[in-house]
Amino acid sequence: MSSKREQLITTAISLFAEKGYHDTGIDLIAAQAGVTKRTMYRHFRSKEELILAALRDYDTRFRNNFMKTVESQWRDPRQRLLGIFDAAYDWFTRDDFYGCMFINAIGEYSETHSAIRETCKEFKRLMLRYFQRLAREAGLEHGDELGKQLALLFEGAIVTAQVSKHPEAGHTARQAAAVLIDAAFDSEEA
Repeated sequence: MSSKREQLITTAISLFAEKGYHDTGIDLIAAQAGVTKRTMYRHFRSKEELILAALRDYDTRFRNNFMKTVESQWRDPRQRLLGIFDAAYDWFTRDDFYGCMFINAIGEYSETHSAIRETCKEFKRLMLRYFQRLAREAGLEHGDELGKQLALLFEGAIVTAQVSKHPEAGHTARQAAAVLIDAAFDSEEA
């Protein structure tokens, strides 16, 4: 990836997160990235193409960092399930937390079969699979169902933290997750 292309993507991610997709114009992205519009259009034929590149890049970075955090801070598989929500709380308290870029993108690009929507759906599928994998690694035979429940709780915590500007949603979600996790283990032991 060229440095100008990387610069454009990094700048776009930051602006899209803070200002939204529709409210962030090409002129602003180019100016903040320190490139001309012509240079930008050399790398991306349209704003939608830049949005897709930004979402894909953010997906890789966010998921890798999130998974590294969860897996390096909590060794016990059961604790990793709760660690999801500790990592979420840490994310919610950052100065650059503006909610989930993918939820925000779907809110602005609601067309059923758009490439942007499909990219957002894929990110959510990958996060769900990660939660399900953690549940199976914790020894739960029916970990896929718990993974779905934790994913739903995680999504709700993100939206609550974004809308209310209240990062405690991560802790509240963690408390609810503990109940779900304990119930899942209890049902498998019965």
